[in-house]
Amino acid sequence: MELSAWLARCPLIAILRGVRPEEVEPIAAALEGRGVAIIEVPLNSPQPLDSIARLARGFSDRLLIGAGTVMTPEQVAEIAEAGGKLIVTPHADAAVTRAAKQRGLLAVPGFFTPAEAFAMLSAGADALKLFPAEAARPAVLRALRAVLPSTTAVLPVGGIDAANISTWRDAGAAGFGIGSAIYKAGDSPETVAAKAHALVSALAPIRA
Repeated sequence: MELSAWLARCPLIAILRGVRPEEVEPIAAALEGRGVAIIEVPLNSPQPLDSIARLARGFSDRLLIGAGTVMTPEQVAEIAEAGGKLIVTPHADAAVTRAAKQRGLLAVPGFFTPAEAFAMLSAGADALKLFPAEAARPAVLRALRAVLPSTTAVLPVGGIDAANISTWRDAGAAGFGIGSAIYKAGDSPETVAAKAHALVSALAPIRA
């Protein structure tokens, strides 16, 4: 399935930074119950490949599972072997992006400048991660949308919450990477479900 189809289901990417393997499946179930369809496990979490493998076994037929904070092509190979289908980087790295595409994975590299954005598109990126979004503002995204190809999906990450998500959506965001506003290390599945509900509810009027 193309990334655009996953984002059409729900434009939120739940970033589970710090999640432990033994708790990841109940948290994923809570997210799925609130309509979230994309889950990212950052590689600087405890035993991230174990978490990704558990999610791939239990949810890959219904959810898009992947990894964030991916830094090297070698990590791309490990993620693919664990069953991950999505590669997200914090930086503009053409080698990682190409490695993901060579393995048939979806690639969402980070960028902050127009030069980085176009370089990542040339490397085969499926979407672009505007990071750190809190260091920019929606007006920056609107200006970028004017020069990027019209089909480019830009996903702001960093500082996005229920209070500002509609402003970013109006500026042209195709989706959002959500960190602590949807999960902080130690959150229970019930807490995660409540956070996801608030975010999905904030998006509902825009999607309608």
